This record gives sequence, structure tokens and C-alpha cells, in this order.
Amino acid sequence: MNSPSGAESARAVSAAANSDVHWRADIASLVFAVPEHSAICAVHRGAFRTLLDVDPTPEACIGYFARYGETFRAAAHAKILRKRIPLGTNLHLTSRDIARKLLEADQIERGERS
Repeated sequence: MNSPSGAESARAVSAAANSDVHWRADIASLVFAVPEHSAICAVHRGAFRTLLDVDPTPEACIGYFARYGETFRAAAHAKILRKRIPLGTNLHLTSRDIARKLLEADQIERGERS
């Protein structure tokens, strides 16, 4: 995915860099900056629906990101590497991308407690 919104990508990168994370109603997605990749990452409401097992509000999506932001960022970096996404190319995460990193984090945490 080169741009979650086509013509608005340059403005979205700037806005995401300024506010880090926000809701984009036009694409029903949470977006956050990936500054080291010079891009933004979008997570569609449907991914949050799967992760939260409810039809989430934008506020619930932002709250979930606030709780697991590092996991979202790790998932974005893993996808960039796995898919060899060129620098400056925007991307999106699916619920699978995020769940994969949530499971890894849980396994590491359980290993540390053992």
C-alpha cells in the first residue's frame, strides 16, 4: 500500500509526525508516524474490531494504541523488513500483524516470569 489516502499522503505524514497518532475518519483508520521510515502507518477499524472483539469507536482504537503503542510500532517495523517496503512508502497493519507481535511480547513476558 503506497498511500492510505492517495493525494493526502504528504499532508498525512506531516500531521502524523506532529500529533504522532490520530484517527482518520475518511479512511476509518488510526494512523501513526513511522519517522525512521519517513512514512505513516494505518490500522483500519476492522483490525481493531478483530483485536477488541467489538465494533470499536475511534476513541477505543486510540486507547488501545495508547496501551500497546510499542507493539504497533514493532509490528510496523517487522512488516517493513518482511515485505521490504521501500523507504518513504506508507503501509498498513492488519490484525494478524499486530496479534503476531502481541503474542511474541506475551511469550517473552511469560518467559521472564518463569
